[in-house]
Formats: sequence, structure tokens, C-alpha cells
Amino acid sequence: MLGLIDHFIILVRSISAFLLLLIITRILGKQTLSNMNFHEFVTAVIMGAIAANLAFNEKMEVIHLLISLVVFTGTSYLLSKWNLKSRKVRLLAEGSPTVLIEGGKVLEGNLKKNKMTLDSLNQALRQKDVFDINEVEYALLEVNGQISVMKKKPFRTVTMQDISKEDQPKERLPIEMIMDGQLLKENIRLNHGSEDQLLKQLSSHRKQVSDVFYAVLGSNGKLYIDYYTDQLQHPIDVE
Repeated sequence: MLGLIDHFIILVRSISAFLLLLIITRILGKQTLSNMNFHEFVTAVIMGAIAANLAFNEKMEVIHLLISLVVFTGTSYLLSKWNLKSRKVRLLAEGSPTVLIEGGKVLEGNLKKNKMTLDSLNQALRQKDVFDINEVEYALLEVNGQISVMKKKPFRTVTMQDISKEDQPKERLPIEMIMDGQLLKENIRLNHGSEDQLLKQLSSHRKQVSDVFYAVLGSNGKLYIDYYTDQLQHPIDVE
């Protein structure tokens, strides 16, 4: 009889652990389901360990495990909110992308910093359907561990825009100039961007830096600006 009661308790605790993790995932948001960065990886490991103890470790008090879940869920939730408001916090918690190939040249120093070998780089490129490293103009290691690749012009799929333009300027990586209403002066300086040109364009539209959610100078030399107020009358997806 005692054995049946123990089995029933484990069953109830296991179901409770599953439901709690489901609720926590909903609270933390869809980003938790995507490829994880540093912050999300740590959160997932801790939550999994606590849930496993809640389900099977009868020696640990349920209330203690529930307190741990509440504390770590709250900490992760607050950190995700701070990430939205502060780019500095976001960089500390999540890191930033690393350029592995620039202008067709492999940056050996950045490979070493990220504990990557040429074999692992080539494997990541093959997963992007790139079997010849000579085809790559830029390659970046994203904060979620994935590789993003920009191919050289001769190896890209031709678009109507490519056909209509005969002489195009040399492409480079886009330069992020404003993010979350903050001017990225260091980023602009390192990439030889024009801060004055950006401010003049904003002034011509009667806008300030604080009005801009995101501004980036594209690889084609064109400036893309997204304001906090999009003035969409009927947005497709509102949550």
C-alpha cells in the first residue's frame, strides 16, 4: 500500500513540475523557445534542474523548490525586461555577434576567442549550403551560436534589383547607428559612419534620436529608420 502511495506522489509531483514549467515558459515568452543565448541557456538549465528535483527528489521540501522556481523565474523575467530597456545590460547578458570572415578573409583571432577551429567553421558554412569558403564575403557567429553568411555577389541568387543596376558600390556589413533611442557613437566611429548625416536626416523629418527605435546604414549605403510610432492603422499581428 505504501508503495502505491509513493508512486502516486511521484506522479502528482511530475505532472505539477510539467505544468509549472509550461506556465513559466508562457510567462518568459516565445523567445525562450528559440535558439538560446547565454541568459536563456542558464535559465533553462536551472529551471530543468529544479523541475527534476520537484518531480523525483522526495528528500527536498516542495515549498523550497517552489520558492526557487519563483525566484529564478522572477530574475529571468526582470532581466528580459531590462534587456529591452538597456543595450548595455543586453550586451552583458547576451553578448554580441562576432565577425569570423570579413571581406572574404578569415579572422583567426576571433575564431580562437570563440574556441572555434577551421573544421567547425567549415561545418557551419556547409550547413548554410556553402561548400567553398571562397564564396563568403562575411560570416558572423550570432549570440545563439548560429552562423550568418553573406555570400559574394557572383554566388548569390540574382534579384530584379541586381539586374536593374549595372554599377553597384562595394558592399559592407550594415552599420547600426541608433538602437532603442540611443545613438551608438562608438559603433559609428569604428565603422567610419556619418553621425552628422544621420542627425540632419532626422532633423529634416522633425525627429530626434529619442524618437528612433532602430536606424541602420545598409550594405547598399541606404539608411533605414524605424520610429517608435509606426502610424500603422491596422497592424496584422497585435498581442
